Amino acid sequence: NKIMTTEKPKKIREEDIASPKGMRDILDKEYYAYQGFFEKAAEISAYYGFRPIETPILEREAVFTSSLGVGTDIRDKEMYTLKTKGGDHLVMRPEGTAGIMRAYIENGMQALPQPVMLYNYGPYFRHENPQRGRLRELRQFGLEILGTPKSIADALIIRTMTLILDEAGFKNLSVEINSIGDKECRSGYMRDLVNYYKKHIAELCPNCKERIKTNPLRLLDCKDDRCQDVKVGAPTPIDSLCNDCRHHFKEVIEYLEEMKISYRINKNLVRGLDYYTRTVFEIIELETNVPEGVEIPAPLSLGGGGRYDLLAKSLGSKKDVPAVGGAIGVDRVIMSPTHKPLSPRILKKPKVYFIQLGNEAKLK
Repeated sequence: NKIMTTEKPKKIREEDIASPKGMRDILDKEYYAYQGFFEKAAEISAYYGFRPIETPILEREAVFTSSLGVGTDIRDKEMYTLKTKGGDHLVMRPEGTAGIMRAYIENGMQALPQPVMLYNYGPYFRHENPQRGRLRELRQFGLEILGTPKSIADALIIRTMTLILDEAGFKNLSVEINSIGDKECRSGYMRDLVNYYKKHIAELCPNCKERIKTNPLRLLDCKDDRCQDVKVGAPTPIDSLCNDCRHHFKEVIEYLEEMKISYRINKNLVRGLDYYTRTVFEIIELETNVPEGVEIPAPLSLGGGGRYDLLAKSLGSKKDVPAVGGAIGVDRVIMSPTHKPLSPRILKKPKVYFIQLGNEAKLK
């Protein structure tokens, strides 16, 4: 029997179908700017020996929960998770490296000549508060070198990223760089760091009081004003490096100097994901021509990365896979006033065109 109802269908309001917060449409000129950047980045990457890879936007939740570490914002607060009808727990990828290492293991790339050098481009998703240069759907161009512990791989990642950014108009770049050691020297450092912060626990912000228990390395990454004075006196990872890590870092710096890449050693830079070891870096644009008396805004990181020798084991690999990588935040590049749009190959000026006059000509 049909049930009669007088209920009218709900009227859809404009705000009911608006694009989700922190996500947006990319149209026309801006679309071509993204495509032009990707094509130039891919061209430079291929020149240096990187080959393309594309991983799924959806990954199993364990790819990230096992690799990113407890106490990291991406894992604990920012992942878009869903449960499928079949009962699988999936995640919209919040970053690229863990998925690429999963692909490396799953596709047996250990059997290929090492190192395996890969580039990738695409959207990533983080449920964070949208702000300057930070969106919930973000686009990144990433580079990974898997299967080598050599310091020249770290330098090659930085070299390729700075060259891509230079081609996109960024001439005044600086590499913030640090070493956070490996599993041999990290444990002693973490103990010293926790002991130091426990003495100052009353002065810390609520997040840092929690980080002492869950992820102490992130203490050095805190931006809260309450923690800055404490941070100044904190022990730093670079002062606790073992001989092998110190030698590795020295070599990376020598390569940067030889290539005349501007850098600054930032002892508090940590890149707070659990899989990072040894080299960590961020690439920033230095402000120029700022009038006297005008406050310089904090520089946005255009890209960053580091070495992740511990990642493969956290994803179930029986063997360590020494690896290093980095990613460029393409949205920040495109939105920057410094950005020089690169014309994609799809845009070609016509040599000849026809003008139709009248219906018969239009039919032709």
